[in-house]
Amino acid sequence: MLAKERRRKIVSLIEKGKTVKVKELCDKFAVSGSTIRRDLKKLEEEELISRTHGGAVAKESRDFEPSFIEKEDEHTEAKSKIGKKAAKLINDGETIILDAGTTTTQLAKSLDQHQDLTIVTNAVNIALELSNSPHQVVLPGGDLKKKTLALVGPATEDYLENLHADKVFLGANGIDLEAGVTTPDLVEANVKSKMASKAKEVIVLADESKFDKVTLVKVIDITDVSKVVTDYKLDQKLVSKYRALVDLVMVGGEKE
Repeated sequence: MLAKERRRKIVSLIEKGKTVKVKELCDKFAVSGSTIRRDLKKLEEEELISRTHGGAVAKESRDFEPSFIEKEDEHTEAKSKIGKKAAKLINDGETIILDAGTTTTQLAKSLDQHQDLTIVTNAVNIALELSNSPHQVVLPGGDLKKKTLALVGPATEDYLENLHADKVFLGANGIDLEAGVTTPDLVEANVKSKMASKAKEVIVLADESKFDKVTLVKVIDITDVSKVVTDYKLDQKLVSKYRALVDLVMVGGEKE
């Protein structure tokens, strides 16, 4: 196969929306790793893809970030079930941190049976959701990122620096074994990373569409995640692969 044809097929694979790995491409096209890396370098120079550690993703997928409203209508049933399952991981009297996001919003809606929680969140919509709850709600300062309804920036990070929480629940735009938990925005990634550093347990809430996906900025390594709560639609091959490094809590099956 000519290099030009191989590169065209590589772009076609990437445009289907999944991360591709160098090893997988080597196996598929029966060429060496150095050949594939040259292909990926060439394609990136032509602005057709974006390279990642050990592979590549579609050019637009690394920095495109849908708004809260756009994400709210995606995978709604899975997000609701994930939120309810995540709520069962919380004990009365705990201090928890809720990241901004549509799935963490579903978790916030499932806390009416809990008692005496202290909830820190940088999401203004979550704070509003909990405004009539019996829980103590803490909203740090910061700059409002209107697209995601999140408070971000140095003021938010400074406030979080002095906190100590039992659990943090993070949203994610991408989860990958090599790239870790990722998000498209550097400023928001900094806040997420700070949140993760202030809790005893880091729990990521993500539907199946987020797996084997890489966006622009790493938040934390996958080995720093205590649990990932996800849905039963996740491919069984991915379940086995991810369970080697992280505890997967599955929801949406017949037992739910």
